[in-house]
Amino acid sequence: MNVVMQQCAGRHPAASDQSPLALQGVSLNIAAGEQVAVIGPSGAGKTTLLHLLACALKPQAGTVQLGGQNPWQVSKAQLKRLRQSLFLAPQVPPLPPRQRVVTAVLAGRVPHMGLWQSLRSLFYPRDAGLAQQALAEFDLSEKLFDRVDRLSGGERQRVGLARGLVSGASLLLVDEPLSALDPVRAEQAMQTLTGFAQDSQATLVCTLHQVDMALKHFPRVLGLRDGRLVFDLPAAEVTPAVLTDLYAQHLDELTGPAPEFVAPDAKPAPVPMHCR
Repeated sequence: MNVVMQQCAGRHPAASDQSPLALQGVSLNIAAGEQVAVIGPSGAGKTTLLHLLACALKPQAGTVQLGGQNPWQVSKAQLKRLRQSLFLAPQVPPLPPRQRVVTAVLAGRVPHMGLWQSLRSLFYPRDAGLAQQALAEFDLSEKLFDRVDRLSGGERQRVGLARGLVSGASLLLVDEPLSALDPVRAEQAMQTLTGFAQDSQATLVCTLHQVDMALKHFPRVLGLRDGRLVFDLPAAEVTPAVLTDLYAQHLDELTGPAPEFVAPDAKPAPVPMHCR
């Protein structure tokens, strides 16, 4: 699925209506099947960008087109079909604690199910083999029937990513997928995500705090700062000087852990059902 943004502006999904815009004046064009990493200091607007692309936020200004369609100018039925082709993986997956892992993974298929099928799957999961195969890509196949609240933070994050592998989406939007993973698991997760996107010819847009991983695994890198697009470059052209300029006053984020970001006047962030 191709993506076109023109002069887009939006607020962080957890911010109040009176909060300043988290993203403004952003224009970009992503071809179908392309893989793009988004980097930048905390509060740069990375999460807001993904929520705009996921049709979870309506732009405050500008337009978004996904596969040639403006999601906010189509019928409800067309919007529903469009959302079926999207997958948004939040940094903290919205996994009910008492849910079984198999059910949590197969929730990625819910947008393709009818009401009765989705309710039945809560008690009698179908396609358990599909879920186990997706979990195996992240070395979690033995957790298939465990409860979510018995998983570590890193395991829950990988379960959230496994959803994407069963979703059938043609646009994968992944927010900080490595924040709870050690270096070995992080490398495995990146190889799995990029390899799956390539094999399925899906478009992949991934925000990352780990700049080295962005440069290693993605051919194209976007740099955001203060809600604006600072650069859009091939990874080979993202030099130390370019990074220093992007992270000015935030150079510690180039090597240290990502600080927790809390939006001004924050309210609980909505979790749209189509985000799985």
